[in-house]
Amino acid sequence: MDKQSTIGFILIGIILILWLYWNTPTPPPPQQQQTDTTLVQKEIINEKEKKINEAHDESSTKTDTTFSGVIKPERIITIETDLAKIELTTRGAKIRKYYLKKYETWYHKEFDKSDFYNRHVQLVNTQQGGDFNIIFVTKDGKLVNTSNFDFDFNADNYYYKLSDKDSLVLTYNFTTSDNRTIKKNFTFYGNNYAADVDIEFDNFDDIISSYRYDVVWNNGINFTEKNSVDEANHSNASVYAGDEQTIIDATHEDEKYTKDINGKVDWVSVRNKYFTVILSPENPSDDGGAYIEGYHKQSLLGVREYYSMSLKVPFKNQKYQKDSFKLYLGPIDYDVLKSYGKNFEVIVDFGSFFGLKFIIRPISEYVLLPLLQFLHKFIPNYGLVIIVLSIIIKFALHPLTRQSMKSMKKMQMLQPKINEIKEKYKDDPQRIQKETMKLYSTYGINPMGGCLPMLLQMPILIALWSLFNNVIDIRQQPFVLWIDNLSAPDKIYKLPFKIPLFNIDIISGLALLLGITMFIQQKQSIKDPSQKALVYIMPIMFTLMFMGFPSGLNLYYFMFNLLSIVQQYYINKRKDDVELVPVADPKKKKGFMARMMEAAEKQAQAQKKTAHKRK
Repeated sequence: MDKQSTIGFILIGIILILWLYWNTPTPPPPQQQQTDTTLVQKEIINEKEKKINEAHDESSTKTDTTFSGVIKPERIITIETDLAKIELTTRGAKIRKYYLKKYETWYHKEFDKSDFYNRHVQLVNTQQGGDFNIIFVTKDGKLVNTSNFDFDFNADNYYYKLSDKDSLVLTYNFTTSDNRTIKKNFTFYGNNYAADVDIEFDNFDDIISSYRYDVVWNNGINFTEKNSVDEANHSNASVYAGDEQTIIDATHEDEKYTKDINGKVDWVSVRNKYFTVILSPENPSDDGGAYIEGYHKQSLLGVREYYSMSLKVPFKNQKYQKDSFKLYLGPIDYDVLKSYGKNFEVIVDFGSFFGLKFIIRPISEYVLLPLLQFLHKFIPNYGLVIIVLSIIIKFALHPLTRQSMKSMKKMQMLQPKINEIKEKYKDDPQRIQKETMKLYSTYGINPMGGCLPMLLQMPILIALWSLFNNVIDIRQQPFVLWIDNLSAPDKIYKLPFKIPLFNIDIISGLALLLGITMFIQQKQSIKDPSQKALVYIMPIMFTLMFMGFPSGLNLYYFMFNLLSIVQQYYINKRKDDVELVPVADPKKKKGFMARMMEAAEKQAQAQKKTAHKRK
């Protein structure tokens, strides 16, 4: 979760705590709990493994020259499919560029529609001339990286076009002077983001040391969005092993983050906000593993996070060995990733708000995202989809919100009586507490009744927040007027400075509308003079917090607030709907307030006994 969002939820928590403080009797002080601590042991890596891990930072000049072979002219081969345009190079037999035909750059409007290369997202970081290399250490301790090897190519064409179920196999060979061969076989498909890759070693049984080699994606993934801070917050690398995803997130500048895992690994990945590269072995081995390295950097282009990943592949010390992999470069699209049947879909970030992932993710994964996609089948504009979604969610939450609003209305009606108690016993706080709880019990009111339904709604609201912050479906989708990208803030004015704490320098139209609706809600529900500050504080805080959020998210909350205003107005106008009626026999009601009264009575009696003993 990014810094701005974390601050926002902390502020929400503070506001809820203040609300409870003003509306509930003072509870007895909680007992302090001792926290258990565990010791984490670091894995010790042997010297040969360190050499391979350090290779992720090594330049090509440090590669063992005995495997360089004859220098040959570099050949670029282009494969165009229904989904992508891919460039491969014979230098290293690696992927040089990877353009996605369905996704455009944030600056695409500045270029003519015929300018394919500037209009479409390109995923490969070309700083080192491409990626997807092989690294190993020889038995005499030399490091070998195939990045600059000049491979032979098995075909004469430079351009191939595939569509639908078409497939193409490209073979790259590197042969040493003593007749040892490394081979890479790529199989591309017309309607698939993933390629099948076979790596073959011939006559390397007396060369490769440590019984392993690494398949490496060393230069991360290109940043593709305008807001570099937001994209860096969503960028990370991960390892999926033992049905569990381990995420490595480089959050601090100039600090190197590493993760070394031994054992069976199903896949490794690097990602930015909306796109990912995944490397998965066809037959994961218990003798395998993975290595991840990442760092956070501030540059002239903004905030960047770079990750390297590698799969450790067991080398069986045989004359000939062949290993197969799946290499995915494409969108973080839930349905597309799930179609591979390898749990790639866990990369989709549905939110893990303070350890509540087990609650929030299923809501997004199995309810909200399918509903969003279902509505889009009939409504082409995602802005209208979000409006309809907000109406559906509002109706689904109606029982909870209605109960909350009715409870708040009862509290408003009871406020004059509470004020009388405060005035009558202004010099006796304990008596005020006791009489107030007695009043609540008499009329069967639970002061938590307005807050508990709101807390029960929080998992859904947080799931929606995560969904609109991450789902690729609304990327660059326009709505109306100035709202031309539902996945980004709808800027109507640029400030010459950044607002402290919130770190924003724009004014969002939808955030302002959201703040206005929240102000109206507060005016409707808060009547206690001691809480008047909340009428102004909450709308201002939420408005500032939501300035930097995606316009799709702000549109949802604006519509939800608007519907809540109508609902609250209807409840407030119905005189017969909510009445202050004394409970027939409060003592029979052993609910929340009865227990609170009993606890208060016991506490008062204990205090009197203590005071009497002191005398």
